[in-house]
Amino acid sequence: MISLLLMIKRGIFDKLKIFGEKSVFIQPLHTTKIISGHFVRFTSSANIGHSKTKEIFMIINSLLDTDLYKLTMMQGVLHQFPWAEVEYEFKCRNKGIDLSTVAEEVGDEIHHICNLRFIKKELNYLRSLRFMKEDFIQFLKLFQLNDEFVHISRENGEFSLKIKGPWLHTILFEVPILAIVNEVYFRDVRSASDFESGKEKLYEKINLVKETNKEKLGFRFADFGTRRRFSHVWQEQIIQILKKELYENLMGTSNVYFAMKYGLTPIGTMAHEWLMAAQSLGPRLANSQKFALEHWAQEYRGDLGIALSDTVGFDAFLKDFDMYFAKLFDGCRHDSGDPLVWGDRLIEHYRKLKVDSRSKIGVFSDGLSFPRAIEITRYFKDRIIPSFGIGTNLTNDIMDKPMQIVIKMTQCQGAPVAKISDSLNKQMCKDEQYLKYLKRVFRTEASDD
Repeated sequence: MISLLLMIKRGIFDKLKIFGEKSVFIQPLHTTKIISGHFVRFTSSANIGHSKTKEIFMIINSLLDTDLYKLTMMQGVLHQFPWAEVEYEFKCRNKGIDLSTVAEEVGDEIHHICNLRFIKKELNYLRSLRFMKEDFIQFLKLFQLNDEFVHISRENGEFSLKIKGPWLHTILFEVPILAIVNEVYFRDVRSASDFESGKEKLYEKINLVKETNKEKLGFRFADFGTRRRFSHVWQEQIIQILKKELYENLMGTSNVYFAMKYGLTPIGTMAHEWLMAAQSLGPRLANSQKFALEHWAQEYRGDLGIALSDTVGFDAFLKDFDMYFAKLFDGCRHDSGDPLVWGDRLIEHYRKLKVDSRSKIGVFSDGLSFPRAIEITRYFKDRIIPSFGIGTNLTNDIMDKPMQIVIKMTQCQGAPVAKISDSLNKQMCKDEQYLKYLKRVFRTEASDD
């Protein structure tokens, strides 16, 4: 099937709706204009006897409205793997959610972000970050997303979204597309939002942190909520409130646009895709983690020194995270499995290597709530430096059940790649033979499945 987005771009039709495996043309027309600095889509529908015009603000209006680690990885790809070809695939972990009803609006929003460019103010901001190099800034000056790399369809009765193309030119799609799917779905399908209730929950969290500050735990956290936020506007309100109420606790935000706008520290290093791609790009699968960490160190020379620990399981990570990496990296990030067990094992690993764990950082980012994060802080006090990235619980605590959606790399250079993880529900690989082989190579506990 021809890409929905490609057809939009070429103007073959004004709107497309997907039914089953077929594309059906429908009549509503829309235009996009700039009003008071915001992109607004006007959708008009004409029926017998009357017409309607609907005004909808476009969701993503800056290419900086993304997580920092997408840009830091992109810089690494430009310098080290500009030739790599990859594939990504969207997955909704919630059962019973039909996203095909919002497919056409998602397509419109993606088409819109493919018309955005980095502006001078944004490039100057990135230039101010010491780890961003000038050749990368000059590349971004010319950069534009291309919707020909994104394909929306319906497979086995479900919404399907895949991204395929050069890694360098597709890496920035993930976070804005996830934010778009979330916001369109909650706006159009689950529109009964209660912002006052959301603010009440937010201030409950703020009051909990303020009360906890009396214990002098040094509790620090960052906003990691862009990809699963209820909306752009809601995330911005949260950041404004947190900056005012919890300035000493708020380390920053992973969202580069809001970091720039509100003078916060942008937070982020690498994502799973950096280590997953190394499964194909490196010389040997068994050495892929070392290959990925080594190339990261070559790129950043001591900056952004947090290693992600669960791509092929924590056991395999600790085998590769030897004294060289333990001293080189500032710490590690937990993203699956029991956080207390993980932290204890990491501290013991540092002890065996004669590295003082009290000088190292443990970043926790796996589905955290504030009470859980504070509990972890108490548990590891004076043993490691705990910090937290809180996402869905912070930026989508309006709805009773937020969506759990991801976009993961599935292939690199035409070969399958996978994330094993320490939580079974986070595994994502359709190639069962490769998954078994990967588990066998890294001798994970699940290798006998």
